[in-house]
Amino acid sequence: MQHPAPASPPAPVSIQHYENFPVASFLCPAHLRAPIAAIYHFARTADDIADEGDATPQQRLDELQAYRQDLIATCDQNPTFSPRWAPVFGPLHHAIQTHQLPVPALHDLLDAFEQDVEKTRDRAGYANQAELLDYCRRSANPVGRLLLHLYGVTDAHALLLSDDICTALQLINFWQDPSVDIPRGRYYLTQEDCARFGVLQPDMLACRQTASATNLIAACVDSARARMKNGAALVHRVPGRAGWELRLVVQGGLRILDKIEALQFATLVQRPTLKWWDAPVMLWRALWM
Repeated sequence: MQHPAPASPPAPVSIQHYENFPVASFLCPAHLRAPIAAIYHFARTADDIADEGDATPQQRLDELQAYRQDLIATCDQNPTFSPRWAPVFGPLHHAIQTHQLPVPALHDLLDAFEQDVEKTRDRAGYANQAELLDYCRRSANPVGRLLLHLYGVTDAHALLLSDDICTALQLINFWQDPSVDIPRGRYYLTQEDCARFGVLQPDMLACRQTASATNLIAACVDSARARMKNGAALVHRVPGRAGWELRLVVQGGLRILDKIEALQFATLVQRPTLKWWDAPVMLWRALWM
């Protein structure tokens, strides 16, 4: 039995963690917190389907396909969807109807989650930077574009700056986490880059921090930093308090890169994290952007 979508917007969900998503914090305009939380809840739930629990890869793909069907239904004027996902798609339906969200961006996120499942199942990596950046285009960039849509910033140049920030955040997450990702069958250091720097596959699979691996990660960090700095001009285009939140998002990503560099790029054996004392540094830098 299916439930109709609620006529009025439910209360926003609580924000926990989603590495590519700026939270619906007090810095966001109050009238946008509910749609931002609805988008977050959609992405977080899909991420959990793809990554949590002990389901088989095929079960995950089947679940994501069923989830996509509910997304398609949510775009109808009077949708029905699965009872278990009603708390996700009820608020999302209201956000889509009220703010005319670009629905293809939501489908792009699901494409990326499905690709994650397939890549992990096959223990497959990425051939080159073009493939990796295409993944980022679907896994990270839609988030920024959805938020800019809500803020009323939709010109082509702003969207490209947003893509730079979001792709940089995704790449920073990759270069922060190889010690966690590789044992789980997730490989983001591309085959072409490994060959160019002389990183041997057995060493990478064993998370050995060789000199070649260190040089490769250093180059990846430099590239991500340049991309983030290129996109940082967007902070002056996003209005009000949301622009200040974006400043902190940018500085958070750059601070992680500082941490990786401080570890001499040894993230195959250690995962750098932000501490409470990094917050004043990030805030000070955000003030001077």
